[in-house]
Formats: sequence, structure tokens, C-alpha cells
Amino acid sequence: MNMSRRELLWGGAAVGAIAASGVLVPLGFVLTDDDEVPPGVVGARLASFPAVQVGRLSDLEVGNPIFFDYPLVGQSNIAVRMGEPVLGGVGPDRDVVAFSNLCTHMGCPITDYRHEQRVLGPCPCHYTTFDLSRDGVAALGQATQNLPRVLLQVDDDDVTATGVYRLVYGHDDTLGGLDVVAVGGSS
Repeated sequence: MNMSRRELLWGGAAVGAIAASGVLVPLGFVLTDDDEVPPGVVGARLASFPAVQVGRLSDLEVGNPIFFDYPLVGQSNIAVRMGEPVLGGVGPDRDVVAFSNLCTHMGCPITDYRHEQRVLGPCPCHYTTFDLSRDGVAALGQATQNLPRVLLQVDDDDVTATGVYRLVYGHDDTLGGLDVVAVGGSS
């Protein structure tokens, strides 16, 4: 069967329109918290993270990390003042960041921060290191995903955690229905 150029273009346009409607039509359906998700439909919900004070900006020393639980009790994170502006940094110098300290490869806790290299690690299990100045990207090792970033906000001297970007290792829901850290946090 021979097709003219015009028939080929019209056929391609029709196939493209059908494919686009398969993507765009589902975007038109928005579920609110009051709506029930019908069987077989994947729904999304917004997580409601608590605001928890991590510490005081004046107490954060450059290169000296602090560890804190957020958003779950027992979910350890690291906050550090990098000493220079970094990607995603907060505060007047844009140099304060916080991340989950669970390795994204197999969930091993990492507590070794090396300020000279600006990395967290190596992980005690498989030696992955994460560059905290570049959004927690895996700099070396087995991990293929960035560390989950703890979203921070600075008001006057208070550093507050307000959410988590990316899933924490081992959780399909960062809040997971578990005990949320109470306002005021823990160390």
C-alpha cells in the first residue's frame, strides 16, 4: 500500500492526538482529600509535615554537624553549616543544609561528615559518600540516588525543619503513619 506524504502526516497527527489524550485526560481529574479513590486508580495526597525546631543558627558552627530526628521518631538526619553558599542552602549566607543520614543504597546510617570535602561518608556498609554541597548527590560508591533533603526555614535565629524532599530509605511514605516528632524536636 502506497501512502502519500499528506496521508502520512494526517495519520501521524491522529496517532499523536490519541497518545496526547491518554496523557492529558488523566491530568484533568483532581482528587481532593474528601474524595474517595476508586479501585484501580492511583491517587496522590499531600503530606502534612510538622514544623520542628532543629536548632539555633547562632549555635551552628561551620563544619560541625548536628543530628536530629525528623519527621519520624528515630529517623536521624544531619544538619550542617557549610561555610559558603551551597545548592539549597538556607540562612543569610545560604550555607545551612540538612539531609537524611541513611544511605540510599541499603539504608545504613552515616555519621562521618568530612568538612574539607563537603561530604557525608563514607557509608560504613559499602563506602558511598554524598556531596552535601550539591543536593546530597552520591559522589562515590554504590548509591544511585541523592540523599533525601530535609527542607529548612530560618526565622531570626531559629532553624526549623518543615518537610522532606524525596523518600527516606525503607519507607514508601516518608511519614509512614508512625510517630511524628513533636513540635520542638529531639536531638
